[in-house]
Amino acid sequence: MARLRGGAVIAVVMVFAVAGCKDLQDKGSPGAPGTGGGGGGAALTAADALTVKGRAPKTGYTRGKFGSAWADTDSNSCDTRDDILKRDLKDVKFTDGDCKVSSGVLDPDPYSGKDITYKRGRSLVDIDHMVALSDAWQTGAKYWDASKRIALANDPLNLLAVDASANRGKGDGDTATWLPPAKAYRCTYVAAQVAVKKKYGLWVTAAEKAAMKKVLASCPGQKLPAGGNPTKAPSRFRAS
Repeated sequence: MARLRGGAVIAVVMVFAVAGCKDLQDKGSPGAPGTGGGGGGAALTAADALTVKGRAPKTGYTRGKFGSAWADTDSNSCDTRDDILKRDLKDVKFTDGDCKVSSGVLDPDPYSGKDITYKRGRSLVDIDHMVALSDAWQTGAKYWDASKRIALANDPLNLLAVDASANRGKGDGDTATWLPPAKAYRCTYVAAQVAVKKKYGLWVTAAEKAAMKKVLASCPGQKLPAGGNPTKAPSRFRAS
């Protein structure tokens, strides 16, 4: 009997060890695209559940409707742009303290697959809104209050440091009109867009949803990213 009890204990320990390893593998930086989220297939399931509507007119859209650029909505005394540079670059160096990023490396850039050196003052690295703000405006955000729009514009879940030229080629395209040239990143990219649209209650066009499902069907185990900031910015922030 003692031998059986010992064997049972060993079996239980092995089960917990395996579970512990899986938990560690599933963890990632809060708000970082492609990390966290639910189990296998969660991204495709979430994409299928998004509301489909036609795109609303772009009338009335300005960047100012989403507040001033890179507002410190998480109140960590660093602006949002520097927060994302710190999260996404390697070999990061600062101008002063640990906020103002002076240099680093995108290794690799998720959109192009190239290694890109960032130096402050040059235009080689952009912070992309994966769901573009004008796209968000036309799929629900024009009806929100300013607090929610400001939150979206500064939510790490929707932000990614990328090659500036690739980002500017994207413009305000959605999944139906633009995908990263680096095919290996497309599932992660689309899953992030799905997560943002789900979190903020944005709708998709029929063509956009079809494109999302086509990409995610090629990676049926793709998880849905999670985390980021609350969907309401602190009351001290204003938008035009």
